[in-house]
Amino acid sequence: EVQLVESGGGLVQAGGSLRLSCAASGFTFGDYAIAWSRQAPGKEREGVSCISSSDGRIHYADSVKGRFTISSDNAKNTVYLQMNSLKPEDTGVYYCAAVRPGWGCSYGSTNYYGINYWGKGTLVTVSS
Repeated sequence: EVQLVESGGGLVQAGGSLRLSCAASGFTFGDYAIAWSRQAPGKEREGVSCISSSDGRIHYADSVKGRFTISSDNAKNTVYLQMNSLKPEDTGVYYCAAVRPGWGCSYGSTNYYGINYWGKGTLVTVSS
């Protein structure tokens, strides 16, 4: 059974930091790119960042470049998202997703192509 379990969300003041974790199981971790997406209340889910072990590619949405850092620990089948200089507009549910092999971190208009599995999400709230 494929599982993607997010953790690390919470309430933080603007300017603060959080580190999210995504623990994956049930599939060959190294074959899949892992992406983070977020959804604010009343808004469409948007891709935030992605890491692909197969080709070493990392992608960030423009809105988080320079503030967020994605990393992967293949020994633990876990992907992290370090979020610094958080803003109120970063508030939302953050989802971890596995991208089908071969798609890498290809970004469309709002999210990554080829997402096959989703986690249940972790809530991040940034107060002003």
